[in-house]
Amino acid sequence: MSFTHLHVHTEYSLLDGSSKIKEITKRAKELGMDSLAITDHGVMYGVIEFYEAAKKAGIKPVLGCEVYVAPGSRFDKGAGQSEDKYNHLVLLAENNTGYQNLMKIVSKGFTEGFYYKPRVDKEVLREYHEGIIATSACLAGEVQRYLSRGMYETARDAALELQDIFGKGNFFLELQDHGIAEQHYVNPQLMRMHNETGIELVCTNDVHYTYADDVDAHDILLCIQTGKKLSDENRMRYEGGQFYLKSEEEMAELFKYVPEAVENTHKIAERCNVEIEFGVTKLPAFDVPEEYGKNSWVYLNALCYEGLKKRYPDKTADVCVEDIIEQAKASIVADRKDVVIKRAEDSNDIFQRLSYELSVIYSMGYVDYFLIVWDYINYAKTHDIPVGPGRGSAAGSLVSYCLGITTLDPVKYNLVFERFLNPERVSMPDIDVDFAPEGRQKVIDYVIEKYGKECVCQIITFGTMAARAVIKDVGRVMDLPYAMVDNIAKMIPQKVGVTIDSAMNGDADRDIKPNAEFKALYEADETVRDLIDKAKRLEGLPRHASVHASGV
Repeated sequence: MSFTHLHVHTEYSLLDGSSKIKEITKRAKELGMDSLAITDHGVMYGVIEFYEAAKKAGIKPVLGCEVYVAPGSRFDKGAGQSEDKYNHLVLLAENNTGYQNLMKIVSKGFTEGFYYKPRVDKEVLREYHEGIIATSACLAGEVQRYLSRGMYETARDAALELQDIFGKGNFFLELQDHGIAEQHYVNPQLMRMHNETGIELVCTNDVHYTYADDVDAHDILLCIQTGKKLSDENRMRYEGGQFYLKSEEEMAELFKYVPEAVENTHKIAERCNVEIEFGVTKLPAFDVPEEYGKNSWVYLNALCYEGLKKRYPDKTADVCVEDIIEQAKASIVADRKDVVIKRAEDSNDIFQRLSYELSVIYSMGYVDYFLIVWDYINYAKTHDIPVGPGRGSAAGSLVSYCLGITTLDPVKYNLVFERFLNPERVSMPDIDVDFAPEGRQKVIDYVIEKYGKECVCQIITFGTMAARAVIKDVGRVMDLPYAMVDNIAKMIPQKVGVTIDSAMNGDADRDIKPNAEFKALYEADETVRDLIDKAKRLEGLPRHASVHASGV
């Protein structure tokens, strides 16, 4: 293949892109493509999902983002013309350094430049340009905007500045043709600019939906975004109906007058090689006090046996923590694979059980993890922040009990450690900790201060367009009678995971029975069928992003 789509919006361009990641990667493979990019608006929400889906489909993932660039400083949030609050710019990660820099750029947009959109500025682009290839984006790009206004010299200066930021050969002028008159005005000027400056051309299709016949469903999605109806004459729309994943043949025909722009897409894709490592636990190292030799294994042993003495004073009178420390020092191994795991012959023997649990934790590489959890719980308890007793499988760990992570005695209640951590099934331990709402942020701030903001984050979550909701949304946009739409929506069972299709045809796995009335209405009424078909194309798309209620 000599063409790669380098400007692609997925479902994570919220309420703007309707291409589902699994669907579009599969479609790219069907079209014979060997690579595909993701360039969602201002975010990288879908990058990991896209990377995995592309690899699974047998195509190369090109990771990127269409960022919003402030016309001046990202800190300037003054009033101005709506379209001048930001310009679009496509950034593609050439390598892992570029991927890291791209994440930093996008993060800066949210933390420092947010004004209607997460904006960055050219100062940020200069600071984090290494390993990044940029293209001038769509008609909302800085270069194209100036050209649209007849400001050729200013547009050329802007293009040269972007080339200076990213380096020669790392910035491209982007041609698009969706049959829009403004593009036909701008494209010849971009070609002139290429001839005068030597900046290479690249063609894209600014993909926002997967198939050509998704145009109507995508139009409805834009109406949902803007709160408009299809009948509104002045609403936002993507003119031309050409923003789908076109084949190489279609793109080659569209840009046959400039074949190098087609070929450059493949050259750029070949340059972009980001490798993401999965299945490797990456934890910050715990800062151990000097008196324990700065060794986390020694420190964990000391804390656990100190805790054991407090939890079981009648059974541990002869335990000397200093001796435990020396024994731990003697048991340090260069490779944790050499750790000998001695199963407890008697799980009610606290010494056998603690020794066994510690050896498992050591062999699996989670020593620092337990110290990290112990530390922030200890911080909360010493700062009058109420902490929950612990829940879930962590309650089966004597180590957790001795450290004060949990308050339930696993020996007394015969709780099984292997349900929490099993050496035969390597997985990250999951310790759920509850803090009082008024003190939770203090704990988070403590962790951020101790381990660095680059190592701590809260978890994003997405609200999706579920079956009932999407029917109501699409019905409103189509301006259908409320009573009719509401009646159809009520045919969807209120069960987690139910889809429009399962509500109509049944799903034995979810104990959902077929709805003959729903199916008959769908087959008999053309308006209902149109509503349902369009709703099904949008069903499951993420609608908004928010912060997970508890995950850190």
